[in-house]
Amino acid sequence: MNASITIGNRQVGLDHPPFVIAEMSGNHNQSLERALAIVEAAAKSGAHALKLQTYTADTMTLDIEEGEFYIEDPNSLWKGASLHKLYQQAYTPWEWHKPIFDRANELGMLAFSTPFDESAVDFLESLDVPCYKIASFENTDLPLIRKVAATGKPMIISTGMASVAELDETVRTARAAGCRELILLKCTSTYPATPENTNIRTIPHLRELFGTEVGLSDHTMGTGVSVASVALGATVIEKHFTLARADGGVDSAFSMEPAEMAALVVESERAWQSLGRVTYGAASAQEEKSKVFRRSLYIARDLKAGECLDAGSVRAIRPGLGLPPKFIDMVMGKPVKRDVRRGTPLSWDLLI
Repeated sequence: MNASITIGNRQVGLDHPPFVIAEMSGNHNQSLERALAIVEAAAKSGAHALKLQTYTADTMTLDIEEGEFYIEDPNSLWKGASLHKLYQQAYTPWEWHKPIFDRANELGMLAFSTPFDESAVDFLESLDVPCYKIASFENTDLPLIRKVAATGKPMIISTGMASVAELDETVRTARAAGCRELILLKCTSTYPATPENTNIRTIPHLRELFGTEVGLSDHTMGTGVSVASVALGATVIEKHFTLARADGGVDSAFSMEPAEMAALVVESERAWQSLGRVTYGAASAQEEKSKVFRRSLYIARDLKAGECLDAGSVRAIRPGLGLPPKFIDMVMGKPVKRDVRRGTPLSWDLLI
């Protein structure tokens, strides 16, 4: 048995199905009604947890609309917006957290959030969240890491742009401050990300290097990258989630729709089930029965006692009740002891 982490009522680890998190982020489009609809759609899709982001525009940045506070990158989804206005548009009102969490819990999902400053941690503690997620852009904010770790609750940290040295400092800080259950998510901090720059071979290396549970915060389109990550040891998968990308919103372009989420939950568990163990030969009683359909040596025409086997009278065919085909050269030219009908499996006791 491998070690596992407990988050609420779920076990997370290699011996358990992947833990799938639906990230609402700003896809509520500033409507609580829509937010609750997203919760219901996530639950119906089979997601195991719903995650929010807890901040305000003022806890994230300064209200400046020039220089580095203004997004000018022509390839950005958010070109032409200031950081402050973007976060005003995307943030989840704090008074919505409880009704959203309550609805998720009623529907059988865990619910938690990503805090972006210490005031958000205090607020989320008042709601008794079962764990915390640290975003990739905050994984070098060591005071925030300490604050969250001091709660003693499981932490999930996205790696993003962090170097090995930065991650080492983050992990050491979290553990020193009281975190005993830590999950690192391989994450590419581009929106959307491409499969080519996702580099999920990093996942087993993260596990080996830091001795933590590992997973994937996946910003690619579709389910392929997430499902593939399970084969490399991912035990947690996080995807942004919306009702429909066509509805728009700050994160909609790289978010998963309900049918896709349902497919991800099913296919990621199938991938996990398929891992099994290193094994050769029949892996089950059912597969053992399949041996009857192997090729074997059969009498291909009626023979009289004393007739010798030749290429026309013995063949390697299915099913598998005769001698293995490897003996065909050895039996050629051998006489049969008695009359033999076509379709009889060849055995040593038929030969003189």
